[in-house]
Amino acid sequence: MPAFAGIFLPEHKSGCRFVLLFGMCFIIEIRLCSHLHLLMNYFIAGLLALAATLCHDGSAQNVPQFDLQRIKLTAGMYLIDAQVAATPQERAIGLMFRPEMPSSEGMLFVFDQPSQQCFWMKNTKLPLTAAFVADDGIIVNLADMKPLSTHSHCSSRPVRYVLEMNLGWFGNKGIKAGSKLGGLP
Repeated sequence: MPAFAGIFLPEHKSGCRFVLLFGMCFIIEIRLCSHLHLLMNYFIAGLLALAATLCHDGSAQNVPQFDLQRIKLTAGMYLIDAQVAATPQERAIGLMFRPEMPSSEGMLFVFDQPSQQCFWMKNTKLPLTAAFVADDGIIVNLADMKPLSTHSHCSSRPVRYVLEMNLGWFGNKGIKAGSKLGGLP
Protein backbone atom coordinates (compact mmCIF):
# COMPACT_ATOMS: atom_id res chain seq x y z
CA MET A 1 0.00 0.00 0.00
CA PRO A 2 1.65 3.26 -1.08
CA ALA A 3 2.40 5.91 1.49
CA PHE A 4 1.84 9.49 0.42
CA ALA A 5 3.46 12.67 1.67
CA GLY A 6 1.94 15.96 0.71
CA ILE A 7 3.06 19.52 0.42
CA PHE A 8 0.29 22.10 0.65
CA LEU A 9 1.57 25.34 -0.79
CA PRO A 10 0.17 28.61 0.56
CA GLU A 11 -2.85 30.04 -1.18
CA HIS A 12 -1.87 32.47 -3.90
CA LYS A 13 -3.30 36.01 -3.71
CA SER A 14 -5.56 35.06 -6.64
CA GLY A 15 -7.19 32.34 -4.52
CA CYS A 16 -5.43 29.39 -6.21
CA ARG A 17 -3.89 26.66 -4.08
CA PHE A 18 -1.30 24.21 -5.36
CA VAL A 19 -1.11 20.76 -3.79
CA LEU A 20 1.75 18.35 -4.50
CA LEU A 21 1.42 14.72 -3.46
CA PHE A 22 4.32 12.29 -3.60
CA GLY A 23 4.05 8.53 -3.31
CA MET A 24 5.15 5.57 -5.39
CA CYS A 25 4.82 7.99 -8.23
CA PHE A 26 3.83 11.62 -7.94
CA ILE A 27 0.53 13.33 -8.54
CA ILE A 28 0.19 17.05 -8.94
CA GLU A 29 -3.24 18.47 -8.29
CA ILE A 30 -4.05 22.09 -8.99
CA ARG A 31 -7.29 23.81 -8.07
CA LEU A 32 -7.73 26.33 -10.82
CA CYS A 33 -8.90 29.90 -10.68
CA SER A 34 -10.84 31.30 -13.57
CA HIS A 35 -8.20 33.76 -14.82
CA LEU A 36 -5.50 31.05 -14.93
CA HIS A 37 -7.76 28.38 -16.37
CA LEU A 38 -6.53 28.28 -19.97
CA LEU A 39 -2.84 28.55 -19.16
CA MET A 40 -3.09 25.97 -16.39
CA ASN A 41 -4.93 23.47 -18.61
CA TYR A 42 -1.83 23.21 -20.79
CA PHE A 43 0.35 22.99 -17.71
CA ILE A 44 -1.79 20.21 -16.24
CA ALA A 45 -1.83 18.26 -19.50
CA GLY A 46 1.97 18.40 -19.60
CA LEU A 47 2.29 17.37 -15.96
CA LEU A 48 -0.14 14.48 -16.39
CA ALA A 49 1.84 13.22 -19.37
CA LEU A 50 5.05 13.50 -17.36
CA ALA A 51 3.46 11.79 -14.35
CA ALA A 52 2.17 8.94 -16.52
CA THR A 53 5.63 8.46 -17.96
CA LEU A 54 7.37 8.58 -14.59
CA CYS A 55 4.78 6.42 -12.86
CA HIS A 56 5.11 3.64 -15.40
CA ASP A 57 7.80 1.66 -13.63
CA GLY A 58 7.02 -1.60 -15.41
CA SER A 59 5.24 -2.96 -12.32
CA ALA A 60 2.50 -4.37 -14.54
CA GLN A 61 5.26 -6.38 -16.17
CA ASN A 62 6.52 -7.77 -12.86
CA VAL A 63 3.98 -10.58 -12.98
CA PRO A 64 4.20 -13.79 -14.99
CA GLN A 65 2.46 -14.10 -18.35
CA PHE A 66 -0.11 -16.89 -18.21
CA ASP A 67 -2.67 -15.67 -20.73
CA LEU A 68 -0.70 -16.02 -23.96
CA GLN A 69 -1.94 -18.06 -26.91
CA ARG A 70 -0.98 -21.75 -26.67
CA ILE A 71 0.19 -24.15 -29.32
CA LYS A 72 0.81 -27.92 -29.34
CA LEU A 73 4.28 -28.90 -30.51
CA THR A 74 5.89 -32.28 -30.92
CA ALA A 75 9.47 -33.34 -30.30
CA GLY A 76 9.78 -36.93 -31.41
CA MET A 77 7.02 -38.78 -29.55
CA TYR A 78 6.68 -36.06 -26.91
CA LEU A 79 3.92 -33.46 -26.81
CA ILE A 80 4.68 -29.91 -25.65
CA ASP A 81 2.07 -27.39 -24.54
CA ALA A 82 3.77 -24.09 -25.37
CA GLN A 83 2.71 -20.53 -24.77
CA VAL A 84 3.51 -18.35 -27.78
CA ALA A 85 5.44 -15.11 -27.24
CA ALA A 86 5.08 -13.38 -30.60
CA THR A 87 5.11 -9.64 -29.88
CA PRO A 88 8.16 -7.68 -28.70
CA GLN A 89 6.54 -7.11 -25.29
CA GLU A 90 5.60 -10.79 -24.86
CA ARG A 91 9.12 -11.84 -25.86
CA ALA A 92 10.70 -9.30 -23.49
CA ILE A 93 8.78 -10.68 -20.50
CA GLY A 94 9.00 -14.34 -21.53
CA LEU A 95 9.04 -16.65 -18.51
CA MET A 96 10.13 -13.96 -16.06
CA PHE A 97 8.71 -14.01 -12.54
CA ARG A 98 7.37 -17.59 -12.72
CA PRO A 99 8.00 -19.68 -9.63
CA GLU A 100 7.45 -22.97 -11.51
CA MET A 101 6.35 -24.49 -14.80
CA PRO A 102 4.79 -27.92 -15.45
CA SER A 103 7.20 -30.40 -17.03
CA SER A 104 5.44 -30.69 -20.40
CA GLU A 105 4.98 -26.94 -20.83
CA GLY A 106 7.27 -24.34 -22.35
CA MET A 107 7.34 -21.03 -24.15
CA LEU A 108 7.85 -20.63 -27.88
CA PHE A 109 9.37 -17.30 -28.94
CA VAL A 110 8.43 -16.46 -32.52
CA PHE A 111 10.36 -13.86 -34.50
CA ASP A 112 9.38 -12.21 -37.79
CA GLN A 113 12.45 -13.46 -39.63
CA PRO A 114 15.47 -15.63 -38.93
CA SER A 115 18.35 -13.89 -37.16
CA GLN A 116 20.80 -14.68 -34.41
CA GLN A 117 18.83 -14.76 -31.16
CA CYS A 118 20.37 -14.23 -27.73
CA PHE A 119 18.59 -14.85 -24.44
CA TRP A 120 19.37 -14.10 -20.81
CA MET A 121 17.63 -15.00 -17.56
CA LYS A 122 17.16 -11.65 -15.83
CA ASN A 123 14.14 -11.93 -13.48
CA THR A 124 13.64 -15.56 -14.53
CA LYS A 125 13.50 -17.78 -11.47
CA LEU A 126 13.39 -21.12 -13.30
CA PRO A 127 16.44 -22.94 -14.65
CA LEU A 128 15.71 -23.45 -18.35
CA THR A 129 17.06 -25.01 -21.52
CA ALA A 130 16.58 -23.02 -24.71
CA ALA A 131 16.30 -24.76 -28.06
CA PHE A 132 17.20 -22.47 -30.95
CA VAL A 133 15.07 -23.66 -33.87
CA ALA A 134 15.34 -22.95 -37.62
CA ASP A 135 12.37 -22.29 -39.93
CA ASP A 136 12.23 -25.98 -40.88
CA GLY A 137 11.86 -27.05 -37.21
CA ILE A 138 15.40 -28.38 -36.86
CA ILE A 139 17.02 -27.60 -33.51
CA VAL A 140 20.22 -25.69 -34.30
CA ASN A 141 21.63 -25.71 -30.76
CA LEU A 142 20.61 -25.99 -27.12
CA ALA A 143 21.66 -23.82 -24.18
CA ASP A 144 21.23 -24.52 -20.47
CA MET A 145 20.48 -21.28 -18.62
CA LYS A 146 20.87 -20.48 -14.92
CA PRO A 147 18.15 -18.51 -13.11
CA LEU A 148 18.52 -14.75 -12.63
CA SER A 149 21.64 -14.55 -14.80
CA THR A 150 22.41 -11.79 -17.29
CA HIS A 151 24.79 -14.05 -19.22
CA SER A 152 23.73 -14.24 -22.89
CA HIS A 153 22.98 -17.56 -24.60
CA CYS A 154 22.88 -17.23 -28.39
CA SER A 155 21.90 -19.27 -31.40
CA SER A 156 24.83 -20.60 -33.40
CA ARG A 157 23.16 -19.43 -36.61
CA PRO A 158 20.04 -17.42 -37.58
CA VAL A 159 16.80 -18.91 -36.22
CA ARG A 160 13.16 -17.88 -36.20
CA TYR A 161 12.08 -19.77 -33.09
CA VAL A 162 13.34 -20.35 -29.57
CA LEU A 163 11.64 -22.90 -27.32
CA GLU A 164 12.30 -22.66 -23.59
CA MET A 165 11.62 -25.70 -21.44
CA ASN A 166 12.55 -26.67 -17.89
CA LEU A 167 16.27 -27.36 -17.50
CA GLY A 168 17.18 -30.82 -18.77
CA TRP A 169 13.86 -31.54 -20.51
CA PHE A 170 15.45 -31.99 -23.94
CA GLY A 171 18.38 -34.08 -22.65
CA ASN A 172 16.11 -36.35 -20.58
CA LYS A 173 14.08 -37.08 -23.72
CA GLY A 174 17.10 -37.65 -25.96
CA ILE A 175 16.33 -34.54 -28.01
CA LYS A 176 19.43 -32.71 -29.23
CA ALA A 177 20.74 -30.44 -31.97
CA GLY A 178 19.55 -31.88 -35.29
CA SER A 179 16.25 -33.12 -33.84
CA LYS A 180 13.07 -31.72 -35.37
CA LEU A 181 10.11 -30.00 -33.71
CA GLY A 182 6.66 -30.34 -35.27
CA GLY A 183 3.65 -28.03 -35.18
CA LEU A 184 5.51 -24.71 -35.46
CA PRO A 185 3.38 -21.77 -36.63
